[in-house]
Amino acid sequence: MQLTPIFARLSQQPVLLVGAGLVARRKAAALARGGVRLVVVAPDVSPDIEDIVAASGGEIHREPYREAFIDGVQWVVAATDSSEVNRQVYQHATARGIQINVVDRPDLCSFTLPSVVHRDPLIIAIGSGGASPVLTRMIRSRIESAIPASFGDLAGLMAKFRGQVKQRLANLNLRRRLWQNVVDGPVAEAVFSGNPDLAERLLRESINAAEQQTTLPGEVFLVGAGPGDPDLLTVKALRCMQLADVVLYDNLVSPAILDMTRADAERIYVGKRASNHAMPQQEISQRLVALAQQGKRVLRLKGGDPFIFGRGGEEIELLAQHRVPFQVVPGITAAAGCGAYAGIPLTHRDCAQSVRFITGHLARDNSELPWRELVMPQQTVVFYMGLIGLPIIVERLLEHGLPASHPIALVEKGTLPEQRVVCGTLADIVHKVQTRGIGGPTLIIMGEVVALRDKLKWFDVDS
Repeated sequence: MQLTPIFARLSQQPVLLVGAGLVARRKAAALARGGVRLVVVAPDVSPDIEDIVAASGGEIHREPYREAFIDGVQWVVAATDSSEVNRQVYQHATARGIQINVVDRPDLCSFTLPSVVHRDPLIIAIGSGGASPVLTRMIRSRIESAIPASFGDLAGLMAKFRGQVKQRLANLNLRRRLWQNVVDGPVAEAVFSGNPDLAERLLRESINAAEQQTTLPGEVFLVGAGPGDPDLLTVKALRCMQLADVVLYDNLVSPAILDMTRADAERIYVGKRASNHAMPQQEISQRLVALAQQGKRVLRLKGGDPFIFGRGGEEIELLAQHRVPFQVVPGITAAAGCGAYAGIPLTHRDCAQSVRFITGHLARDNSELPWRELVMPQQTVVFYMGLIGLPIIVERLLEHGLPASHPIALVEKGTLPEQRVVCGTLADIVHKVQTRGIGGPTLIIMGEVVALRDKLKWFDVDS
C-alpha cells in the first residue's frame, strides 16, 4: 500500500474510536497525545480508556456501534474484535469520504497510525503501511536510543527564534546556513550539555553575525559515493550530502544514493559514458568554482573514490587555484567493494602480495600499458572501465606471457542487487562476457585470487 506521510493538525477535532479492547486502548493513547477529542463507542469500556477520553475532553457511548455515530466526524478508527463490525464501519466511512483506519486490515485503511518517537516539539513517525507493525516498533526502539530527549529542547529553541530569524534575515540561503550551523555547532552542543542559557546566548550572537553578512562563503565537497550500495557510504559523506545546496553527480551514482541528498538541492547530471560526456571535465571543474563563488555549498558526488580514476585531483587543482574552500571525503573504491561483494579477496598470502589498479580506458585507446609488469606473478590486477577494451587486454596479456589458463573475473554492477559475476580464464572470458550480454559499469579482476572464489564457497561461480 502506498501512503503519503502527512502530519495532520487534529487538535480538539472529534475522532471516532469504535471498540474498547487492548488494541483500542493503544490507539486511544496515541490519538489523545495528538490533542484530538475522542469519541468512543463500545458496550464495555475499561477505566484506562475512560481516563484517556476524559483527558481528551471527549465522550463515551456504552452501546453497540450504529451508523449514526459516524456523522459529524472526519476521522474514524475501527478496533473491535469483530471483523463484521469493522467492515461495516469501513463501508459507512468510505461512503461518506471519511478517513478510516481498520486495525490489522491495511486493505481497509485510508490512513494508518505510525509508530511515533516524541521529542516534543520534534516528532518522528515510522510507518510500514500496515505491513509490519513489529518492524516499525523495532525501528522505533532503535531511534529512541539514538535520539536523546535534548533534541526536543533544541527543536524548541529553534522554534522560539524562527520568526525573529525570518524577519531579520531576508535571504533564504542565509537563513538555511544559519540553522545548519546551529544544529551542527556550539548552539546544539550547549543544549545537549544541559546549558540552555548558553545555547540561547550563542544563538543570538549567531543571528547578529549573520545579519551583518552580505555574501555567503561557498564550499565544495568532493564525496566518494562508493561502488553503489548505499550502506557503504561513510558517515561524513552522508553529512556533506545533507548540507549541499547543489549536487553534481556522475553516471555511476545509484538512484538510491542520490535520494539521500537534500530534497530541495539542485541536481546537475555531469555523467560520462563511453563516447557520451554530458559535460566535459574542464567545464565540470569550472562549474564547481562558479557555483561556490555564488556562495553555495556544492556537492561533487562521484562513484567509488574521488581520487582513484575519479579525476578529483583535476577538480581540486582548479578549486585551489581560485581559493575555493573544499573538502575531500574518501569513498570505498570499486576494487574493494566489488571484490568483497563478489567473494574475491584482492590479496591472499598464498596468491598475491600486491594489487595494481589500472584504467581500462588506456587499453581501449590503444595506448601502451606496462604489460610486462602486469604479468608478474603473485599480484592481483584490477582494470577499471575495461569492458570495451577487454579483448585488447586479454590479447596483450597473452602476448606478454600469461598462460591462457590464468584466472580472471568480470563484475557487473558490483555491490548492487543486480550484480553479476563472470569468472573464467584468459582463454574464455571474452566469449563468456559476450554470451551473457554484460553491460556497464564493470570491473575486471585478474589473478590467482579469482580461483579462490570457488574454493572459499562464498558465492556461486559464474553467477
